[in-house]
Amino acid sequence: MRVLNVTKAQPTQDGAGVKIQRIAGFDGKSIDPFLMIDELKSDVQDDFIAGFPPHPHRGIETFTYIIKGGFEHQDQMGNKKAIRAGQVQWMSTGRGVIHSEMPLADTKHGMHGFQIWLNMPARDKMNAPKYQDSSERTLPSIVNQSGAKLTALAGNWQLENQHISSGLNDLAGDGAICDIIIPAAGSLRLDLSHFGKVVAYVHTGELKAKYFTAGYMVTLDPQSPIELHGKEAESGLLILAGQPIEEKIAHMGPFVMNTQEELHQAVRDYHAGKFGRI
Repeated sequence: MRVLNVTKAQPTQDGAGVKIQRIAGFDGKSIDPFLMIDELKSDVQDDFIAGFPPHPHRGIETFTYIIKGGFEHQDQMGNKKAIRAGQVQWMSTGRGVIHSEMPLADTKHGMHGFQIWLNMPARDKMNAPKYQDSSERTLPSIVNQSGAKLTALAGNWQLENQHISSGLNDLAGDGAICDIIIPAAGSLRLDLSHFGKVVAYVHTGELKAKYFTAGYMVTLDPQSPIELHGKEAESGLLILAGQPIEEKIAHMGPFVMNTQEELHQAVRDYHAGKFGRI
């Protein structure tokens, strides 16, 4: 396993003051086709209870994964869904979406989850928006002989000659995301050489490999087999893989386009009411 880069998530706030840890990749290179990894992890209700009131997006895809607690998603397309622990939600915002994500009323014992942004190729940024979630099905998983578990959140995955599909296979940049849980004595090996970009974000505990500790993202060489080994306690991490889009990025808040003029047009369209309303 060859480590190319190590990045520590930085504390920040978003929405109505929600405290998060963020990995930002708006340079269009470091984690392309991904743009951002936000982790929300707190047992203190005041850290997340204000949620993310209605706000716009254009030119990106958002991917939400809940480990603990839950959010209610609502958008101008008419979708209103509760996403709880073990579930995911994906939205291709295309030419414009207005949505909100608010903590569920019964979320009293903490929250742990992710929102991940993916860039959309220029040719797709003005497509009609789309929404999909896993609220009515169980995400597939594989457990190997050592007890390590891989759950397919997006895309297709293979572990020790077992193949699974998340059922969510349309992410930009052929994006694929899985959650891996490794017990103290567990281990697994992955071949992701068919991807152009692979990063791992540790969300729980730490592994034997150097730098693999909670709150850190490790960029890996896709051409080198990935080998993960548990340490003293159970650990968990996300693997994000995809094909770099390699296009110029113009970013301003919730909008990600290719030029500054496209950003200005997005702002004009939003203020003109062209994104609709919830």
